[in-house]
Amino acid sequence: MASLEHLTASGRHMLHRRGFLGDSASALGSIALSSLLASEGLLASTGSVGPAIDPAHPYAPRPPHFPGRAKNVLVIFCAGAVSQLETWDWKPELVKWDDKPMPGGPALTFQGPAGNLARPQYEFKPRGQTGKWVSELIPHLAELTDDIAFVHSLTSKTNTHGPAENFLSTGSIFDGFPSMGSWVTYALGSENQDLPAFVSILDPRGIPQASGNNWGPGFLPAEFQGTTLSAAKPVRHLRSASGVGPGTDRATRELLVLMNARHLEQHPEDGALAARIASYEMAARMQLSMPALNDLSNETAATLAAYGADDPSNPIKAAFARNCILARRLVERGVRFVQLFNGAYASGGALNWDGHTKLKEQYDVHAAILDQPTAALIKDLRQRGLLDETLVVWCTEFGRMPFFQKGAQGRDHNPDGFTCWMTGAGVKPGVSHGGTDELGMKAVENKLSLYDFNATILHLLGLDHTRLTFRHNGAERRLTDVHGRVIKEVLA
Repeated sequence: MASLEHLTASGRHMLHRRGFLGDSASALGSIALSSLLASEGLLASTGSVGPAIDPAHPYAPRPPHFPGRAKNVLVIFCAGAVSQLETWDWKPELVKWDDKPMPGGPALTFQGPAGNLARPQYEFKPRGQTGKWVSELIPHLAELTDDIAFVHSLTSKTNTHGPAENFLSTGSIFDGFPSMGSWVTYALGSENQDLPAFVSILDPRGIPQASGNNWGPGFLPAEFQGTTLSAAKPVRHLRSASGVGPGTDRATRELLVLMNARHLEQHPEDGALAARIASYEMAARMQLSMPALNDLSNETAATLAAYGADDPSNPIKAAFARNCILARRLVERGVRFVQLFNGAYASGGALNWDGHTKLKEQYDVHAAILDQPTAALIKDLRQRGLLDETLVVWCTEFGRMPFFQKGAQGRDHNPDGFTCWMTGAGVKPGVSHGGTDELGMKAVENKLSLYDFNATILHLLGLDHTRLTFRHNGAERRLTDVHGRVIKEVLA
């Protein structure tokens, strides 16, 4: 008999008849329990439940988990943390408490000592049939109040711009996680095979704080990364080299297609090669489709005027308005996910909505850029019948405090209660869900997380946020981590 000295204590235990029989009984019971759970559909999945993707056709349209109300998403992302107290969240108590200390308020906040409470810097008045109070800062968007579902009780996990942008776009405060647009195009592909499935339109003033994390694929396949462009800066590197004529260029592409096809026949199992070929083929098709997309010369004078794209007095507004027209054209062509940025990186509030010191002075500038073009975009989508199948989301990474910073005329960061909204496909119009306290400091009524907000966006596309996963480092990852619930109160 072999020596027992190398066996573990568990191994020696198994050699005793009583231990062997006892463990066998437990094992048989576990097998029976597993069989019963499996028959009831209660056994956890052992594999990924993500979509099956053909590497040679990564952008092919794929069915949702269930019939969705929306086919496309347009996200209007206001970088810098727009103050809910100057826009959508009317707090009359702030008027009463103006320039008084906040009872029980914090002595210090993110950027230093807290000052006195400050009334909204713009007048509010009731709007539309709902009578909802909205700020004079955004008169054009205020006209759309009856069509919007407001969520007033959102919270974030951080009060720092970069991580907060990450959390809004990717569901994680850390770098390296897939953006929502990447998740959506990974799940659903695209209706247009000549344009990218996911496009991020950058603000004329620059890139947002978290930069490429907002449109990056993270650990998803690289083909699901967003393509960045704007009306002023089309996709780079699409044109042929200088001196190469159209005929030569076309012949070169045809030869490359032939060589790639032969190589793929010899290596049919190489998914990375198929994906690379698919990306080159997409680039070739974009050479033909992108120039027409970016050519706004066929837009009518009335359309340009409605958006403010012809405003000679405000070139940044005009540039952003052209971005809004570009967003509409992308949606029109079936691009699945369009991300439209308003505001750039941290700059003391000069280039985005980060109003720490001169909030009203800076918001006057930013609102003039945002308001008319964005409202015209939503109206244009509706007039063209596109809003029936397009979900429009307005969002920002967190809100603002009800008091000014000490010695300044601006508000500090507030992740504990802020507003985002939706309109369009599948959204109940004219509702306001959740609420902050009487001073707008914290969410107290139906408190929600951005996990919930993102779960709702996926739901409107026909995607169950708990089933949309990707196996990474041994875990099934998802946009909403292990959290999130659909906000049914804003659904039509």
